Amino acid sequence: MDSRQEKILATVIEEYTQTAIPVGSQILVGKYKFKVSPATIRNDMTALEEEGYLFQPHISAGRIPTDKGYRYFVEEMMKDKILSKDEQQKMQREFLKLKAQNTRLTRTTAKLLSHVSGNFAISGSNDEFSDFGMRELMEEPEFKELDEMCRLVEMLDYVDEKFDQLTKGIKDGEVKIFIGKENPIEAAANCSMIVSPYTLSSGEKGILALIGPKRMAYAKNKSMIEYVKKLLGASMMIVIFLYI
Repeated sequence: MDSRQEKILATVIEEYTQTAIPVGSQILVGKYKFKVSPATIRNDMTALEEEGYLFQPHISAGRIPTDKGYRYFVEEMMKDKILSKDEQQKMQREFLKLKAQNTRLTRTTAKLLSHVSGNFAISGSNDEFSDFGMRELMEEPEFKELDEMCRLVEMLDYVDEKFDQLTKGIKDGEVKIFIGKENPIEAAANCSMIVSPYTLSSGEKGILALIGPKRMAYAKNKSMIEYVKKLLGASMMIVIFLYI
C-alpha cells in the first residue's frame, strides 16, 4: 500500500466513522481536498478493494472499511490519543459524582465509560459485572435490523460468563482491540470490542470493555479505558486529584 492509498484508507475510515454512509471518491476530493482527480481516487479505491481493505456494499455505492482495513489502520496508522485536561477533569468529576451516589464501583465505571464513549460498556470481576449503554448501542444504524439486534442482545446477556474468553492471552494492563470476526465471542462478529484486564491494589482482578460498531473511534476509546483504569487505581487509594 503506497502513501496515498494509506491516506485514502484513513480518510474513508474517518468519514465512515462520522456518517455510517459508504464513502465515494467525490467526498474525498471535495471535502478532504485530495490533490488528484476523482478517477485516480477511484482507481486507488478499487486497488484497496481488491486487496481486501475496502468493500463496496452496492454497485453504485461508495466504499466502507473491511475488518482487514480497520486492522491495518489500528496497527499501522492509528496514533495514541492523549485526553485533554478538560476531558480528564470532566471524567474525574463524573466519576466522583457517580461514587457520591453510592453506586457500585463496577456500575460507576461502566456508566462513565458508556457516557464518554457512546458505546456499550462493561466493568467487573469474576463475581460482579455491570454494564451500561444498551440504548446507545441500539441506536446505531448497524443494529437497526431485528435479527442483528437479537444476536447482539443475546450475546450481551451472557457476556459475564465469557470473562475467561475475553481476557485469554491478554496481559494485565494491556489494552486489546478485537475487530469483527476476531472477537472471542462469536455473536459479536459485527462489532468491535476493546478489552483491558486490570488488577487493583487490593489484588482484585477485573476487566473493562467497550463494545460498539466496527466504525467506533478506536484511539479515543482506547485512551478512555486507560484513563478510567487510572481513576480506579486512584479510587482504591482514595487519592483523586481534580486538577493535573
